[in-house]
Amino acid sequence: MQIITSKDNEIIKKIRKLKEKKYREQEKKYLIEGMKLIEEAVEEKASIDTIVVCEDCVENHTIEQKLLYEIAKYNCIYVAEKVFDVMTEVNNPQGILAVVNKENNEEKIDYNDDMIVVLDGIQDPGNLGTILRTIDSVGLKQVILSEKTADAYNPKVVRSTMGAIFRVNIIVSHDMIKTLKEMKKHKFKILATSLETKNSIYDVDYNKKVLVIGNEANGISKEVLELADETAKIPMLRENRKPKCLCCDKCYFI
Repeated sequence: MQIITSKDNEIIKKIRKLKEKKYREQEKKYLIEGMKLIEEAVEEKASIDTIVVCEDCVENHTIEQKLLYEIAKYNCIYVAEKVFDVMTEVNNPQGILAVVNKENNEEKIDYNDDMIVVLDGIQDPGNLGTILRTIDSVGLKQVILSEKTADAYNPKVVRSTMGAIFRVNIIVSHDMIKTLKEMKKHKFKILATSLETKNSIYDVDYNKKVLVIGNEANGISKEVLELADETAKIPMLRENRKPKCLCCDKCYFI
């Protein structure tokens, strides 16, 4: 088994470039790291291009043997610890990362869904990852991002999705106004989140609705807000009621 020991190896340099957004977009690939995410990628049959394993972590039994068996059928390269250290994005790396091909259909919206989430300018990677994880947890399969929204394939976002990145189709709109107007043509109503209303998102009928969530500081852009058919706020947890389930409008979250 050949072990790469040079940080200047061409394969290593190419993988390291994927830390930058422009190279992720150019190569249509992104990075995942850690045993849990690799296991999720294998289980979800994600298009794994390359798996990088720290040889020292194998010898120290840091990486579970079961996972090593599972990844054996993929294109794996082994590197010295000093090489892995310049590739990792985390403080306490587990010694394994992978390059994954973007397989999502980033242009085509599935209009068969009853509810579609649109993110208009979400900037914090942790917030974006949490939203993607929430979308996945309620069974939604797609999300539309404005160009001003953070990159969903940023390593910090990918980690915080906890595997949702493999299940949710991420569509980037290069013209959000045009996209929303097209969605209206498909009989969808635009529901914009806003603090300037008494309506709650838990009291809304989600049949053929587009839920638009805006920027953390400034909310939804004026142009998008003008297209909204209705507005609703997201109540704080301290408010004295249990929120209704978004799916059936009958049960309640515990």
